[in-house]
Amino acid sequence: MGVDDEVPIDDKAKRMRDLLSSFYSPDPNSTSVPPNTSSRFATLDTINTTAFDADQYMNLLVQKSNLEGMLQRHVEMAAEIKNLDTDLQMLVYENYNKFVSATDTIKRMKNNIVGMETNMEQLLEKIMSVQSKSDGVNTSLFEKREHIEKLHRTRNLLRKVQFIYDLPARLAKCIKSEAYADAVKYYTGAIPIFKAYGDSSFQDCKRDSEEAIAVITTHLQGKVFSDSESIQARAEAVMLLKQLNFPVDNLKVQLFENLEQFLADLHLESKELPPASADQGNLPESATSAAHEASIREFSEAVRAYRVIFHDSEQQLSRLEQNIPKMHFEATQQHIKKQLASSDFVAMLRIIWTDVLLMDGVLPEAGLRDITMEAAHVAVKQYVASRFSHLLLDISGAVVKVGNQMEGIEEENSLQATLEASKKAVVQGSMDVLQDFRQLLDENLELLSKLRDLIIDWVQEGFQDFFRKLNDHFLLLSGKKYPAGQDLSFHEGIQRDKILPGLVLVLAQLSVFVEQNAIPRITEEIASSFSGGGSRGYENGPAFVPAEICRTFRAAGEKFLQHYINMRTQKISVVLNKRFTTPNWVKHKEPREVHMFVDLLLQELDSIIKEVKSMLPEGIQHKHRRSDSSGSTISSRSNPLRDDRMVRSNTQQARSQLLESHLAKLFKQKMEIFTKVEHTQESVITTIVKLCLKSLQEFVRLQTFNRSGFQQIQLDIHFLKTTLKDTADDEAAVDFLLDEVIVAAAERCLDPIPLEPSILDRLTQAKLAKAQEQSPTS
Repeated sequence: MGVDDEVPIDDKAKRMRDLLSSFYSPDPNSTSVPPNTSSRFATLDTINTTAFDADQYMNLLVQKSNLEGMLQRHVEMAAEIKNLDTDLQMLVYENYNKFVSATDTIKRMKNNIVGMETNMEQLLEKIMSVQSKSDGVNTSLFEKREHIEKLHRTRNLLRKVQFIYDLPARLAKCIKSEAYADAVKYYTGAIPIFKAYGDSSFQDCKRDSEEAIAVITTHLQGKVFSDSESIQARAEAVMLLKQLNFPVDNLKVQLFENLEQFLADLHLESKELPPASADQGNLPESATSAAHEASIREFSEAVRAYRVIFHDSEQQLSRLEQNIPKMHFEATQQHIKKQLASSDFVAMLRIIWTDVLLMDGVLPEAGLRDITMEAAHVAVKQYVASRFSHLLLDISGAVVKVGNQMEGIEEENSLQATLEASKKAVVQGSMDVLQDFRQLLDENLELLSKLRDLIIDWVQEGFQDFFRKLNDHFLLLSGKKYPAGQDLSFHEGIQRDKILPGLVLVLAQLSVFVEQNAIPRITEEIASSFSGGGSRGYENGPAFVPAEICRTFRAAGEKFLQHYINMRTQKISVVLNKRFTTPNWVKHKEPREVHMFVDLLLQELDSIIKEVKSMLPEGIQHKHRRSDSSGSTISSRSNPLRDDRMVRSNTQQARSQLLESHLAKLFKQKMEIFTKVEHTQESVITTIVKLCLKSLQEFVRLQTFNRSGFQQIQLDIHFLKTTLKDTADDEAAVDFLLDEVIVAAAERCLDPIPLEPSILDRLTQAKLAKAQEQSPTS
């Protein structure tokens, strides 16, 4: 027992099942090993097969096991043999019990069958008696039955003949009572007789019946084409015509042509429908909608009737119904090309969707829902793009007014009004566009609800693309970019050679406004009402990137401001060029007053200052006085070397003084003349003044002066120092550039002897007094 306990229960059960299976296997060769199997492939498991070889097994066991293993195997095999004997004994007992039970059952069946043979014999006798009596009855009634059947056949024949003679009268009664179904039934029943005897015995009946059927056929055709008849009655009329072998296909073609004409007339009327928000006078909007709904319902009932009448017409009707959304959206796209309000657009979509649902209930096989969704996808996307296009046109119109209102004049009020109008066009226009798009999302319309995520993505993508186009359009208006083919319509208002500096300044300020005010507000509105979307996919990134737009317009604002400065300085450079290229400086006369070009220069600067102050905000006041910097050492009032040089009269001494001034410049503190331009009045004005003075210096370096010409330049610069003192924010840099002009003139002078300070002051004061006298009169 100890050996048995050491063997796992699962292994014992498995071996038991294998043994019983091999014992009761119907195929004794299924578990056998082929006889030609080599002994080197034999294993210890072959003991359970029919091809077991005891000698080979013992040899293999001796080779693979030691003595202890063989003893262990002996114990295991003894236990297995004992278990198998026990199992076989139990199996024999169970089979014996089953055999005993089967024997008892057979005995009981034999006892129950003992009296059954007698009963079966009695039943057979009774059946034979009944059969003999039935044969006697049939024999006695045979002659009478034959006579009765003959009379019955004669009676039926007489009825048919009577029916044929009465058929014309019956058909007339049916026509009078409109019982066309009965008439067709009577006539189709008589057709076989008419085919057999219609040309002989029943010739008159056949003729009268055919005349009546012709009348019935005409009435049935009228029923088919009558809209007042019910669908069931029209379908029944077609079925009756088919029974009369009437060519129904012609009717089918005619009815379908009627449906096509009905649809064409219906949508010609719908294209003329005014938008939902249009002023229709005394005609209420509900009356128009009701008329359209009644028309589409009438068409749907006609389609339903056609389908009931002609059961194989689904494909033909599907093609016809698919034209409904197509024609609807063609009319809608024509309205979208104009500036269509969102309420009108939603009303049109609602009408389309209502019609589609009505027709889809009549013929779902047409797939109108899917077709309408695809068409609505295109139409809504086109509407979003159209709203952005019209917004761009509105902003362009507000900006282009600068060129129309300021042709030949430059008024700061006009510039300011144009800037405010442009700001309003950007912000209010964007808010109106968002309001229209928000209405699309808020509408409880299944057609728009399914497109909600797409609409959000289109709005965000639309704003991103809109501001990109707006920036390109600003570049076109400023002359910084040539128009492409699609931009020509936006660029017709302003010619490139007539671009006004005021327009460029307006664009600079408008770009700053877009960056600092418009984009944050639009971003807030989009975040609150147009968040979500996601149809683009996360791999494509967000559709609307405010930071990118802000960077674009920040750079555009700086570019426009620099362009404005360049345009203004170029205009002043033309005046300076004319001033220095016209006279002969080598033969210049002694200066008696400040030259008139200084007045022109100051007038031009004054107009620039007024224009800039009307458009740009004030910056932080931080004037750079001459005391703030040691950058200028050439001024006639502050440079002792120059003061000493002015009292000398010898030419050689004057040239020595000029050399000393250049040496002094080498040891002065380095001054930053040109800094980054900011969007403030002081920065722009100071930059323009610096560029003008730098241009003046360059023009001076291109000329050769005599003493009088040099003194004229000295007098003009001395006057400019007095008048430009409060104009520019960086006074030290302006004085430095003015001194540079005098130095450049001295370098290009044949006899650089300057005027005495007293003479400079006297001529300057005279010029200022003359200017004050002319100021009240002007």
